[in-house]
Amino acid sequence: MQLTEMLCLTVVLLVTWTLGGAQENIFWEVQRYDGWYNNLLHHSRGSVGARLLRLLPANYADGVYQALQEPHVPNARQLSNVVARGPSGLPSRRNTTVLAVFFGFHILSDILGTEKPGCPAEFLNIHIPSGDLVFDPAGTGNVVLPFQRIHWALETGQSPNSPREQTNEVTGWLDGSSIYGPSHSWSDALRSFSGGQLASGPNRHFPKETDGRVPMWKALDPSTGQGGPHGIYDLGNAWGNENRFLQAESIAWFRYHNHLAAELAQAHPSWSDEDIFQHTRKKVIATFQSIVLYEWLPTLLGRAVPEYTGYQQHMDPSLSPEFVAAAGLFLATMVPPGVYKRDSSCQFQNVSSPGGPFPAMRLCNSYWSRESTGMQQAEDVDGLLLGMSSQIAEREDNILVEDLQDYWYGPLKYSRTDFMASWLQRGRDLGLPTYNQARERFGLQPLQNWMDLAPHLEQEVLKNVADLYANNTARLEMLPGGMLEADSPLFSAIVLDQFVRLRDGDRFWFENTKNGLFTAAEASDIRNTTFRDVLAAVTSANLADFQSNVFVWREGDPCPQPQQLTSQLLANCMPVTVLDYFEGSGAGFGIIIVVLFCLPLVSLFAAWIVAVLRKRDFKKLEKKKASVRREVASEAIHAMEWHGPKTDSSPVYIQLQADKVLKVLDGRGSVLRSISLKAHGRVEVIVSSNKGNKALLLKSPKEYDLVLLFNEEADRSNFMGKLREYLRKSCLDLLVSEMKEQSLLKRAVTQEQRKQILETFFRHLFAQVLDIDKSDAGELNFESSQKAKESLTCELSRAEFAEALGLKAHSMFVDSMFSLADKDGNGYISFREFLDILVVFMKGSSEEKSKVMFRMYDIDENGFLSKEEFLRMLRSFIEISNNCLSREQAEQVTESMFQASGFQDRDELTWEDFHYMLRDHDSELRFTQLCIKGVPEVFKKNLHNRVSFIKKEPRGTVSDGEKDPNLDTVAHYKDREGQELRKRPGRKAKQYQLHLYTEAQRKKYQRNKVQQKIQEFKRFIENYRRHIVCVVLFSAITAGLFVERAYYYAFASPSTGIAQTTFVGIIISRGSAACISFMYSYILLTMCRNLITILRETFLNHYIPFDAAVDFHRWIAMAALIFSVLHTAGHIVNVYIFSVVPLSILSCLFSSVFMNDGSQLPQKYYWWVFQTIPGMTGVLLLIILAVMYVFATHHFRRVSFQAFWITHHLYVLLYVLVIIHGSYALVQQPRFHIYFIIPALIYGADKLLSLSRKKVEINVLKAELLPSGVTHLRFQRPQDFDYKSGQWVRIACMALGTTEYHPFTLTSAPHEDTLSLHIRAVGPWTTRLRELYAPESLALLGRLPKLYLDGPFGEGHQEWHKFEVSVLVGGGIGVTPFASILKDLVFKSSINSKLMCKKIYFIWVTRTQRQFEWLADIIREVEEADKNELVSVHIYITQLAEKFDLRTTMLYICERHFQKVLNKSLFTGLRSITHFGRPPFVPFFDSLQEVHPEVHKIGVFSCGPPGMTKSVEKACQQLNKKDQAYFSHHYENF
Repeated sequence: MQLTEMLCLTVVLLVTWTLGGAQENIFWEVQRYDGWYNNLLHHSRGSVGARLLRLLPANYADGVYQALQEPHVPNARQLSNVVARGPSGLPSRRNTTVLAVFFGFHILSDILGTEKPGCPAEFLNIHIPSGDLVFDPAGTGNVVLPFQRIHWALETGQSPNSPREQTNEVTGWLDGSSIYGPSHSWSDALRSFSGGQLASGPNRHFPKETDGRVPMWKALDPSTGQGGPHGIYDLGNAWGNENRFLQAESIAWFRYHNHLAAELAQAHPSWSDEDIFQHTRKKVIATFQSIVLYEWLPTLLGRAVPEYTGYQQHMDPSLSPEFVAAAGLFLATMVPPGVYKRDSSCQFQNVSSPGGPFPAMRLCNSYWSRESTGMQQAEDVDGLLLGMSSQIAEREDNILVEDLQDYWYGPLKYSRTDFMASWLQRGRDLGLPTYNQARERFGLQPLQNWMDLAPHLEQEVLKNVADLYANNTARLEMLPGGMLEADSPLFSAIVLDQFVRLRDGDRFWFENTKNGLFTAAEASDIRNTTFRDVLAAVTSANLADFQSNVFVWREGDPCPQPQQLTSQLLANCMPVTVLDYFEGSGAGFGIIIVVLFCLPLVSLFAAWIVAVLRKRDFKKLEKKKASVRREVASEAIHAMEWHGPKTDSSPVYIQLQADKVLKVLDGRGSVLRSISLKAHGRVEVIVSSNKGNKALLLKSPKEYDLVLLFNEEADRSNFMGKLREYLRKSCLDLLVSEMKEQSLLKRAVTQEQRKQILETFFRHLFAQVLDIDKSDAGELNFESSQKAKESLTCELSRAEFAEALGLKAHSMFVDSMFSLADKDGNGYISFREFLDILVVFMKGSSEEKSKVMFRMYDIDENGFLSKEEFLRMLRSFIEISNNCLSREQAEQVTESMFQASGFQDRDELTWEDFHYMLRDHDSELRFTQLCIKGVPEVFKKNLHNRVSFIKKEPRGTVSDGEKDPNLDTVAHYKDREGQELRKRPGRKAKQYQLHLYTEAQRKKYQRNKVQQKIQEFKRFIENYRRHIVCVVLFSAITAGLFVERAYYYAFASPSTGIAQTTFVGIIISRGSAACISFMYSYILLTMCRNLITILRETFLNHYIPFDAAVDFHRWIAMAALIFSVLHTAGHIVNVYIFSVVPLSILSCLFSSVFMNDGSQLPQKYYWWVFQTIPGMTGVLLLIILAVMYVFATHHFRRVSFQAFWITHHLYVLLYVLVIIHGSYALVQQPRFHIYFIIPALIYGADKLLSLSRKKVEINVLKAELLPSGVTHLRFQRPQDFDYKSGQWVRIACMALGTTEYHPFTLTSAPHEDTLSLHIRAVGPWTTRLRELYAPESLALLGRLPKLYLDGPFGEGHQEWHKFEVSVLVGGGIGVTPFASILKDLVFKSSINSKLMCKKIYFIWVTRTQRQFEWLADIIREVEEADKNELVSVHIYITQLAEKFDLRTTMLYICERHFQKVLNKSLFTGLRSITHFGRPPFVPFFDSLQEVHPEVHKIGVFSCGPPGMTKSVEKACQQLNKKDQAYFSHHYENF
């Protein structure tokens, strides 16, 4: 023990010597500022942060930490009213002065610092009884005064063996910490470091105002609401500015230090600043100790203090909770309602205040006062000190003045509270013992009878107290019991015990001669120094101006008080106010929320602008490419065409042509409309007579009217003049009338109204042909009977007739059909004329239809159809397929058909010959109709027909034509229906509508809906089991992370109190943050294309759907977006709550950010959003997410891939901001790296691999521009470049001035020595690429620009070989992966490679085969090399109408004839069969189940537009409801 003590002493001496620096004249151990090592055996006793010493066991409700509350103890406010309510103005029995009272509070501030709220914030709120005159005058019963529990040692309060113990935040010694501060740094901040003095402000008699270096308490002034550092002085104790009177005591000691320092500096001019300061500090502390123990304490208690017998090392001087509460209340009973001010000549000064001058300064209006009035000069402080020395304190009883009981400064948002009620709650917070337990501890008799408690009080008071404690004296608490006592024996014993222990256990006590501080003589001199001497030294008064003992005023002492003060003599207290921390913030906070949630809309608007600009640039590019721009004729007249009240007007040019035709052109010179004036004997024009005379209406009786708006009346007059001259030359009359512009526009028949007229026209037309009820045909509701009549007497123009057929007005087919229907030759088709031709096609026989076709093309009407007329007929059909056949092909078909019918020697055909030629296609003619655009839904079932692979024989027989050796069927259906599917191209037999076939098949597999749904669900699980497992696993991890973080912060987090403050906000924000961290980290793995390509070839592909990486990427991204929104919503809740939570709570939640300085005002919402790292980075992250997600949508990705490319590379910034966002550790330590490191390393390695490839230039060997905007590139195959058919690569071309990489599927096969791509120009990049490789550009460059290659990358199409039967469906440019697959398949078959795949069906869907003639070449190669008949190809041309439409009937007949004769398609030149219309996926897949009954799983691979792949997916889902072969669908969209 002695060795330990010596080591500790050595450490103390070393530290003291080090801190001393220039302490040349310091020969004693300098006492530490923080109280440590005072006791060398128990180093921390009395130090800052030391625990309070319990004299009795803690009295908690649970024995651990939960404070006693109602109903176990009385309501604090009710108890306060009963115990402490009473009149003020009764003087102290011992004539104790007010100076002694506030000196006592100054002493408490020196040894006691328990005001700091605890963390996490806990509350023992004071419920105010309904109707309380001060706090609830309205009687709401809802008023609750907040009361926060004080700081405690966190290691306590865990069990009954270790109940909660509070801590002292200042030193527990009488060491002048209220003067010099509780730490070395605090003391340094108070010093001037000149002459050993404490730093003063502009006035040397005052300390300097706080500048933030010292953590002074800055509570709001409850009387004015003012806050801030103004009026707050830097003192040794943070609470030294609590009121003017305590502040004056502190200033007195500040002055006394500087007074002694000045004397020492004068006496010892050679001493350093540190020497002077430490000598002065030593003497000031000693003087303070002497005054406290030997002058103030005997005065307060009315009895002498035991003599000092020397330092007692084993004495524990720690402050007790009992002393903390008792001393405060003991002094509080003596506090007056106001304080006098006087000068040295005994003149008591009035105090100016609102409402007039008053004799004294009101206590309740002096708490934390920032007003400079009355405290500007040194004399103001002198006046308060002199006044307090002459003023008698309130009586030592149980009564508190209303300034304390009703107007004590309040915590948090309340400006006032009840001092007594607060201390009652503080006693419960401290776990104080009961009154009887405390008395027994200090050798006093316990209370047995309520009447014995306070015989001096009225019985009514005791009765009320007894009632509150259920008449049980054992339940009486220590504080109310001690206050009610006469002469306060319990409180006096507690106070005396504490100060004696402080003295005897203090190694640095001034009377301890062993510590080397003072000699006996010096100690005696200090003992003889009184507070009177101190005041005389620091004020302008002399010793004679004070009584001998300034803590007591006796008769005969100088300057008696005018009278004992009462509240009635003083200014009124400012009433309680309630702060609204969010006041004035609602609108701004709402705007921020709206702005945050509008970020996607702003991003959407930006994307729209980009899209518009890109479309404009693309149009310019197309115009430049076409380099064709017609100019409007110089004689055209400019005007604005009015289209209707809800449609914008457009600029047009009017041309008056020589053939009595008025043409309307757009700005580029394209004809918008032609108005024939031939049939008009008279042209009617109406002009406006108001609004500047700018409008003109040209009536067109059998079409919609032309309404022109001119810029000026002169422009209209110019047009009218030209029109008159034009009509005069054309021998046409002009009728001009005038009306107001509004009436003119109302009278005009707009294009929209004309459409409504035509709709009624067709409704009634089909109603008559198909015998449909008139009510089903519909009626029109026009404004006038005239317009209704127009709709029934409507006649179609040539343009409207062509539009109804979906053709161009100048096509030969329209010309022939229109001429046939227009019987009266007036240039229009009437209702009756259209009806006549329609009846033939809807109800006529095949003979009647062929006769109509014969008449249509018998141009000279001689009853014969020459070869030239037959060729014209055929070419008119070819026009509707964009002239997909050349004239030579058409002539070849004509000769072939004439020869096949035995007419090779004839030049003309009669109708009978023509009908005989069509003998094999009687059914086609029978089903032939006119495909009319805009036909109502009610008629569509009568017009609908499609092409199928399936045919149905009426009698189950096979015709001779079907036995043609050129027809190669895959299988023959053995059931009674006689159905068959073709595996080789050939002519199809007679067909019925598909719904008949599917109905017949469905009966065979009839099931109820429940069974179908179960089967569909089973098939869905089978097809997507890997996807489901991965999604469920990923979702489970995400949910687990959310739940773990939410639970942690709700119930298991460190006790910061954040969950109690913002429960919902914190669990949402933290749970979603964990999910975001996980998702944004592991989404990187879906972008590791090289890794995915490698892994999909391993066994892992059986468990993980690597082909769905892009879909999984989108799914994770959308889920992460949802959690990001949740995270934002959670933080919005948090920000609101943090904006209304007082600073005392925020300092607990965010101790590294906030320091509780008593101001209570929290930071505003905008501080959290825009002035913190998490807030600013959070807003930036939301902006980045909004931009990335909007530009990544399907639409904007297609419109501007470059914008998508650029914005998606913001992911780098996103991850940087996410790291910064969490690094601030506002709520928790950063955790993002836990999730991010592994995926980031994997992604980084994958990216480096891609970058290594991207740096290698690839030579382009061949560039070819194919029709339909397709660019064929053949380029060098890099060394070690291994790939599989169906895989894709990413290419970049630096010659285009951009580093963008675009994905394209390889069309070359793995066995080929070079790589090839077929790239369609559909966007700016691909269009520019096509221009770059155009012959003109290459001629300028002199070489083929090189490419950069990244890949290959795998996808689902390369799985085609894993199925016995595979169906490949390609649409548009989506056929590219299948080009590679078909070539690969045929090659492997030719070398007898072992293949699991036994049959492939390739369906090519294209608008016209001319779009992708390069694929036709590949298919031709496949057909020639396919010796084992593995591939069955079917081509669908969708630009042509349905097969049984009049427009394609002849093409269909010609196609079948061509295949019959030459065994190849007329359109493609392939043996593959060509169909017209869209493929019927459901019947086709259904037939596959019959053709391949032994196959249990069929692979379906589709690539093309989303609409097509969705159709394939629906067909697979529908057929998977059956128990037959299962269709596994893999698709890619472009």
